[in-house]
Amino acid sequence: MTSDDPIQPSVPPSGTGCAECLEAGGWWFHLRRCAQCGHIGCCDSSPAQHATAHWKATGHPIIQSFEPGEDWFWDFSSEEAGGGPRLAPPDSHPLDQPAPGPAGAVPEDWRQHLHR
Repeated sequence: MTSDDPIQPSVPPSGTGCAECLEAGGWWFHLRRCAQCGHIGCCDSSPAQHATAHWKATGHPIIQSFEPGEDWFWDFSSEEAGGGPRLAPPDSHPLDQPAPGPAGAVPEDWRQHLHR
């Protein structure tokens, strides 16, 4: 396995929330984890869609859900869902972290801001 492999099971997640949303004071609906570098980004339903932006910027094609109880993978390059190996813990954001999140940053009318 090289650092160019699209799935790096030993790489931990970059944090507990979308890196770019946290830096900008934004919010997300659900979180996705890059299976290659561990970057945590927000899903395509989220206003900023940082997981897809990360793929476009880096070429890292495979993400895994970073939501509690979900272990599915998505390959942006083939547009196919599937499974994969267990990635380094943690498997999801903390259970006490709300979705959408982060706490205190989500507008009351958040549903109207989702991409469908």
